Amino acid sequence: MLKYLLLFVSLNAQTAAFAAEAVDFSLVAEAMRRRPECATSVNCEASTGCLVPPPELVEPGQAAATAERSTPRRTNHETFHACREMVLRLRSAEAIVRDLVSRLWPSDRANGFATTLEAWNREVSWAPASATERPVTKFGDELRAVFGPLPEGNCLAEDSRRLGLEVGGNLVELRPNPSKSNALEFEHLDTFGRHVKWTDRIDRCDKPSLAGVTYCGMNSRLRRVVRGAVEWVFLCRKSSRNLELSTDPYWREGDPRFALYGAIGFNEMTGEVSFIDGRKDREVFDWRETFPPPGGASYSDVEGRARTEDLYDRSFRVDCFACHDNKEPHVIDPHVKQARVGYRHGWDDESSIAFGLGAFLPRRKGRAEAPFRVVGSSYTAARRGRMTEAKIVSMPGHPCTSCHVLTTQETGQRFAADAAGKKPTAILSPERALPLLGQRKFLAVVGEHRTAWATRSGAGKIHPWMLPHYGGDLSEQSPPITDAEWRALSQCLWSAGGEECGYRPLYTACPSPGRNGDGYSPQELSTEIVSPVSPRDGFDRAIRLKWKYLNGYGKVPERDDVRFHIAVKKKSLSGTAPAHAEDYPTMAEARGDQFQAVTGEVGTSGSAILLKDASFIGHRKWTDPLPASMPRDYSIEIPASCGERYLFRILPKRFCFDYNGIAYGTEEHLIHADVVCAPRSAGMR
Repeated sequence: MLKYLLLFVSLNAQTAAFAAEAVDFSLVAEAMRRRPECATSVNCEASTGCLVPPPELVEPGQAAATAERSTPRRTNHETFHACREMVLRLRSAEAIVRDLVSRLWPSDRANGFATTLEAWNREVSWAPASATERPVTKFGDELRAVFGPLPEGNCLAEDSRRLGLEVGGNLVELRPNPSKSNALEFEHLDTFGRHVKWTDRIDRCDKPSLAGVTYCGMNSRLRRVVRGAVEWVFLCRKSSRNLELSTDPYWREGDPRFALYGAIGFNEMTGEVSFIDGRKDREVFDWRETFPPPGGASYSDVEGRARTEDLYDRSFRVDCFACHDNKEPHVIDPHVKQARVGYRHGWDDESSIAFGLGAFLPRRKGRAEAPFRVVGSSYTAARRGRMTEAKIVSMPGHPCTSCHVLTTQETGQRFAADAAGKKPTAILSPERALPLLGQRKFLAVVGEHRTAWATRSGAGKIHPWMLPHYGGDLSEQSPPITDAEWRALSQCLWSAGGEECGYRPLYTACPSPGRNGDGYSPQELSTEIVSPVSPRDGFDRAIRLKWKYLNGYGKVPERDDVRFHIAVKKKSLSGTAPAHAEDYPTMAEARGDQFQAVTGEVGTSGSAILLKDASFIGHRKWTDPLPASMPRDYSIEIPASCGERYLFRILPKRFCFDYNGIAYGTEEHLIHADVVCAPRSAGMR
């Protein structure tokens, strides 16, 4: 009776918590009903049953900084992530209740072994990023596990830069005009900083933005932080609702207000990339503040974790992955003021020297075969279908793909078209033609915001900004790509080509731990039989299973995305007979394909007992690891009895924190221990 009362109280406590948050229980009920169908569907997430939000058409103004809603209804992305959070939280609540019951009412000797195994190893058996199911905080925990400590966002740091505005080859500043009673107007300055003229409006600029924000915005700020192989780029972007520039003081360089906050993390060795976005219902940010990363600085940063839940977009609605998809974190177009793009004479151009940012964002040669995957389980869960369909286009001999990584996403469909000065074109079915028409409309509006000076017929001659064989070098004004070359390429970029396109998947698989995966395997497996002074929890012996392991993938000293499963089988000793391969737990049993939890991270798996998610010695639950450059020590204590042989399979696993879920090792790590006991009077240990 007490058991059922405990179940009732625990479940009602969780229900009350959801009710206090105005949770829509119908979302959970529908997701649970739908889940069996989701294993073979791209329209819902297999693990939760929540409906995946459909992609949206590209329209001018779609990404306006603070689009007003007429009603406070949920977006598709908000609904998906609310559903996902609720399902995962209910699952966690069920596990807590199950553990309480199993500890209070152990059922049999087999479960006694399992509960003792769990109790002895509880402090180091835990999954990374499992402290909460709240989307923003969980996301931050995942990022730290992959990229290490995350820097704070600080767009006023000494190493930050501002993005100026160029019009007619001049720099534009918003300043008081002395001849107009100090009314704010736009002052145009040449490359020597000399006054050229005043204007009261700016309708066009030389390098309009392709990001769906204010086309001719000015004075956004950019910062880049590098730590080993990991790079973070922070952007504090000014924008307006109507996507147009005005003389509002907001646009002045010294005004700290901005509309959009975001960051991109990238490991150049592994190709892992992640996108952080400030919340979209916040109208104004202030760059005099520093912005803590999602999840705070650590698991123990209570204040930071609470603050970031309200700072970042918990619906992950912006498709950053679609633009930042060319195997590097930066989208390099003329708007970002890099010397190598959008200046006629490159590094030697007077405007580049006076107005540009040089190589603030360093040049990288994207490689089509390089690894590349997006980190963030919630972010990727909503985009699995689109990510698995995304391709790289590698047309042998084509003047564009010979140098650039172009994709069937925005790099190909938007940026390549603008770079070449061409319209997207492809032979498509009517329903597939809608996104293409959307891109055409968007690029036409961008073109309407470009000055005549910037075009090839004008004095600037910086658009098109990529030329065959010369790339971003516009000094020779070589002929642009031909219409025939563009038609052939664009057909491929819109996923409408054949073998001539050289398609290959854009996103690569999450690497498993091991020599055939990330290159790092457990080492020095050993066992030690320990005899306590008196029986411990009913067991007169213990086996100490030890090994060493360095999670060195990507050269991140604090990387924390690998754990170990330990599958155990036992059989009675029969003389000195050797252990055979079939005696050990199978790979399926070590993965937990048919895992039935008993308590905590321990349960049955086929005919084996499985301990899941073991970490290294001293790595207590929900703590961040110290940096390591040498293999760490791992040790698991297994309750044992005399006259038994214990057979172990150790299996490393990577938490991918993407739609792949888990990547298990494929190598054999087997060891056994025979517990042969002499009388205690013999002093055996």
